[in-house]
Amino acid sequence: MTNEELQGLVEGISWEYFKRKFEHKASFNPRLRTTGGRYLLSTHNIEINKTYYEVMGLEELIGIIKHELCHYHLHLLNRGYQHKDADFKILLKSVGGPRFCSSLPIEMKKGKAKRVLIYSCVSCKQKYTRKKRMDINKYVCGKCRGRLKLEEIISIDK
Repeated sequence: MTNEELQGLVEGISWEYFKRKFEHKASFNPRLRTTGGRYLLSTHNIEINKTYYEVMGLEELIGIIKHELCHYHLHLLNRGYQHKDADFKILLKSVGGPRFCSSLPIEMKKGKAKRVLIYSCVSCKQKYTRKKRMDINKYVCGKCRGRLKLEEIISIDK
């Protein structure tokens, strides 16, 4: 996904869920490491961590965008835009955004991993990220005790 495609996605989500235009810039920031995205108060721009999209997928990206748009729209309306504010919590819940983004595998944050293995449960679709291979005949899903399968292997280029 390019920055232009991200801009279009953010504008679409803003109109669909908030009924308001997003009139600033949305872009991927390769320097973000520990957070999914951030809203910049001074410029009103939104920056997104592209690694979350690459590892966690489009659904996680949409959640991060909804979260950042809550900060954006509330700040422009001079209402409580911080995580602790009731206005923020209410708006976030109404649009179905996450309070916090999911955690990336710790290995990726430290920059040490060469690859990440993603396993999923056949029954409940719960996902598990691992640095090392697991014996899927020995382990089961911790949520429903279902059978596990290797979904994909993501290589991290340095």
